[in-house]
Formats: sequence, C-alpha cells, structure tokens
Amino acid sequence: MRSVLLAVLLAAALTTAVPAHAATAPPAGAASDCGSYCDTRDPALPPAAQHTRPPGEASTAPVTPAATICDKYCDTRDPALAAGDRVAQTVTDNGRAISLHLDDGDDMGWAVTDQGGEGDEAWLDRSFDNGRTWSSGSKLGDTKVPAGYGGWRTLMYNVDDWNNLGVGLLRACGLPAGTSAIACTSWYRTTWNADRPSTAAATALMEDYNLSTNLFDTTGWWNSANALTALVDNVRVAAMGSYKYAIDRTYTTNRSAWAGDFINDYNDDTAWWGLAWVDAYDLTGDTDYLNTAKADADHINGYWDSTCGGGVWWSSSKTYKNAITNALYVELNAALHNRISGDTVFLRRAEDGWSWFRNSGMINGSNLVNDGLTAGCANNGQTPWSYNQGVPLAALTELNRATGDSGYLTQARTLADASTTNATLNPGGILFDNGGGGDVPSFKGVYVRGLAVLNNQLTGHPYAGYLQRQAASAYAHDRGSSDNYDQPWAGPFTQTDAARQQSALDLMNAAG
Repeated sequence: MRSVLLAVLLAAALTTAVPAHAATAPPAGAASDCGSYCDTRDPALPPAAQHTRPPGEASTAPVTPAATICDKYCDTRDPALAAGDRVAQTVTDNGRAISLHLDDGDDMGWAVTDQGGEGDEAWLDRSFDNGRTWSSGSKLGDTKVPAGYGGWRTLMYNVDDWNNLGVGLLRACGLPAGTSAIACTSWYRTTWNADRPSTAAATALMEDYNLSTNLFDTTGWWNSANALTALVDNVRVAAMGSYKYAIDRTYTTNRSAWAGDFINDYNDDTAWWGLAWVDAYDLTGDTDYLNTAKADADHINGYWDSTCGGGVWWSSSKTYKNAITNALYVELNAALHNRISGDTVFLRRAEDGWSWFRNSGMINGSNLVNDGLTAGCANNGQTPWSYNQGVPLAALTELNRATGDSGYLTQARTLADASTTNATLNPGGILFDNGGGGDVPSFKGVYVRGLAVLNNQLTGHPYAGYLQRQAASAYAHDRGSSDNYDQPWAGPFTQTDAARQQSALDLMNAAG
C-alpha cells in the first residue's frame, strides 16, 4: 500500500500545474520582533511574555551565501555537461517561452528563453529563504539572445549552498526585447534531498530555518518546537540525516532564552519543547536533551494544584486549565519514565494526570476533546481542535508502554475512532481546522503525529488508510511548486509558512 501511494504521489509531481508569478521586488522586513504575529493568547500575562521570540531576539535576514557557490560543481557550469534535464515549468511572455531546467543529479539549474529573437533576456533568481527574498541571487547568468538566434540559455547555477547550509530555490525569468514585461516561473528546486514526499516536505521546511536565530522564520516559538520534532521524526522515517545539524544549533542557541531550558510563561509551550528534546534524545542519545526535557516536566509540575480537582494551569497567570497543556503533561511525563531506568516520579505524574484528564469533563459525549474548563470547572464547549484529539493518543500510547496496561490503548482507540470519523473534523473525509492565525496551522500536524504513534503500536495498523488518504489529498491539492503546503489539505494552495509546512511534514512522516 505504501509503495503504491508513493508511486501515485511521485507521478503527480510530474504533472501538477503551478501558476506562474510575475517578478516582484523582495518584501520589506517586519517592523517588530514579533515575527508573523504577536503572542497575545493570554492577556493576563505581561507584554514581555507576548512575543513569538525570546525578548530581544529580532528576526534576521538569512545568512548571505558565497557570491559564487561551489557544491558538487561551481556556479556557471555549461548546461551541455548536465547529467539530466528536467523542465520544471515554462511560462510565456509576449510569445516567448521562458523555462526553468533542472539537473537533479547535480543539484543545478538554468534558464532558457525561446521562440523569440535578438535581445530577449533570460536569467535565474536564487533564494535561500523560501522565495521571500533573493537579493544575494538576483539575475544570475543574465544573458541575451544573440543575433541570428531564436533562443538562448544561461549557464548552470547551484540550487543549494552546501558549505553554508543554504537550502535554496531557483526560478527562471525573462524579458522580451523592447518590452518591460518581466515574467518568471514559480520557485522550484531539484530532487536533491527531496526524492519523496516526506524528504521534499522536510527540505521545504528547512528553507524557513534561520541560521542566525536557529528557529523557523514565519512562525512562533512553540511552532518551532513542533517543526524541529517533525524534522527529527523525518530523519527516523526517511533515513535522511542532512538536516540533523538543526537539532544542536537550535538547542545551543536557544537554551538560555526566556527562563532557560526552553521554559517560558506558557506551560504548553514548555511541554512542546520538552517533547522535542525527548525526540532528539531518542535520535542522538545525547543526555543533555533528556535532562532539559526533565527540567521542563518539573517546571510544569509546579503548576499542578487542587483547583478543579487537579490538573496543571495553562500559563503562569493561572487563569485557565485546558486540554492541550494537560494532555502534553501526561505525554511528557510518561515519555520520560519510559527513558529513565528505575523512575517512579514521572510515571506517577503521568498516571495521575491521565486519571484527572479522563474525569475532568473535557472529553464530551461524542468522545471529542473540547478546549478546556470554565471557571466553574465544567467543559467550556469550545472548539475541539484537532491537536486536542491527537496528543491524548500519543500520551495513552506512552502510558501503555510504561505500564503494559492494554486499557490505555482501548481508551485511545475510542478517541481515535471518534476523531477520524467525525464529519465536522473531517469534511469530505479530509481533516480540517476552521481557523487561522499563527497557531491553528500547526494543529493538524500534531494530530496526525499522535495518531501515527498509536497506529504503529496497534496490531494491523488500523489508521494507516486514514493517514494515507490525508497525505494523498494534501499532495495532490494543497502543494506548491517547491513542495510547500498550505493549511487546507483538501486544497487549494494559496500560501505557506513554517507552521503549515510542519503540519504537512508530520503528515508525510505519518503516512510512511
């Protein structure tokens, strides 16, 4: 089944039409240090807690690559020497055909203008931040058609900058002689580090990785934890270690941010990072990551009290007990127990946490998890976001591993059966969260990650078909030219950012 799905997806990659875009100036930089949005989830917190980045850390431009890049070969290689020639896209401009050609085996590309005449111009643009800017790679190989010819081509240029960790994109542009009408293809890359849906999604996500902040541009602090988790999982699923460097870079640069050890005023944020470091520990065996996850769990445990009979508070303002924070608390503590020989403390927390969660009233009569509790400790009836359905599945699977109690898997299956079949969550059979902003695009990735953890633990893998259906839909209907994704997996594709891409990578990892 997985091989059939992969074949279908790869075939679709060769036939999917992507609209061309006119050449525009690079966008101006953001005026604030809030990234793509400011974090005002909890108005009771002080302004210092309402940034998507640690205080004082502004968004920075991508690291400037070398003027001439040398990977397998150096820039300005003759296209006649290309090992392959795949036409990524052709656009027309005043009767001229402007094409982007890619040599997948050498990770290079070139532009061609044809069906014109003398003076027609062609060049490449190269971007290392997902097509947002290209000032360091503008008008590469700029050339004009000589007299007596109907077309011409540029020399070849590298897509990536291996020596400087640059993950790039190319597009071909052209300007017919005597006009001012520039036309460009969409942004594309070779299949280098992108030979299947999951690795292509991982590479597209790394186009948003900022080598100065060592976080992901276009999204927030907690979303970056999930993006890193998705990358770590991809190393395990796809056996491609090209981006393992992001683990240590993220950890080393950001460990001292906020209160240290990835702790801030939001306990769910702290738990997301704790789980990311558990994942990193599983991959690398580095106990520094495990110790940070322990510190995160201990910090969150300090917010457990008797209000509503137990549970941890969402944030340091202690105004809300919600589902996501408490489900993460269970998963993180159970995961730590499963990795620490002789532990009893983390297991007790996980068991107590789930017992409280199950009896809190947040699981409604349809076996969906609503957002949290009212001040009177009743289910608040708020949106059953997809991630609220997914994290309990991973938490219960970790508890099953910790205790051997099959009852945890039975409870997980009840919840998973409800969330995979609910028509509101899955209109037309495709998972959907009806919301935008900076947070919601990450939710579906968290859901399918948790469902996959459960599915892999169960005999017969009963949710594999559901996961593969989501992946096939997203790949066919919600994918841009450079294997970037939007939020609605049923389509259409209109925009992307690191949160949307993280969800798609989680999906491709889950679908196998």
